[in-house]
Amino acid sequence: MFGPVLVLILIFYAISSVRILRQYERGVLFVLGKFSGVRGPGLTLVFNPFQTMTRVSLRTVTMQIPSQKIITKDNVSIDIAAVAYYHISDPEKSVIAIENVYEAINQISQTTVRNVVGRFSLDQLLAQTGDINVQIKDVIDMHTEPWGTQVTAVEIKDIVLPENMQRAMAKEAEAERERRAKIVAAEGEFQAAVKLGEAADIITQHPVALQLRTLQTMAEIAVERNSTIIFPAQFMTTVREAVEALKTDAKSD
Repeated sequence: MFGPVLVLILIFYAISSVRILRQYERGVLFVLGKFSGVRGPGLTLVFNPFQTMTRVSLRTVTMQIPSQKIITKDNVSIDIAAVAYYHISDPEKSVIAIENVYEAINQISQTTVRNVVGRFSLDQLLAQTGDINVQIKDVIDMHTEPWGTQVTAVEIKDIVLPENMQRAMAKEAEAERERRAKIVAAEGEFQAAVKLGEAADIITQHPVALQLRTLQTMAEIAVERNSTIIFPAQFMTTVREAVEALKTDAKSD
């Protein structure tokens, strides 16, 4: 009578001892409370109550670092939010050395963000975000390495400035754009003046060129057919002198 019942109990016990670990999971096994080893993915047996197993995921975890109020090196109060990426590299340490890996990394990340960012001025923070991200990652990774975890990246994703600082930066940007516009305009005037000087030198050497330029300008004005052009007597005299000079040059040739 007890034989079939015992067999059923053993079958039920064996079935309840079966554990299946996924490819990204590892099982930290304890025998009578003592660490026994790490089980890999696939089918494994855990005989309760003598053995217990804690599942550990090796996948990368995305952890939001809550917004932190930070005072920069130049005494500007800002709010910074970041995100950290980490994964467990040593399942044994992640179970034995620390009670809650996620919570521990979250707390150390908040503290590290405040400490590292506080060493930089606002301009440095905005211009050197990539370098600051690397520094934050290195500091966090140094603290979490004994816990069997590896921080792969930390990214500052949001920087909130006070409204008065935003207005000041907008005015500064506008002033910088006006400065550049004035420099460009001044460079254009300088180049135009240089070209006009060169043209004046050429006209000085060839007086007839000035008259030809005047005639060309009048021709452009006459295109509209609604303008009255008055020729000064001095201009006509100069034209006759220029024509006579051209005739004299032609005869001498």
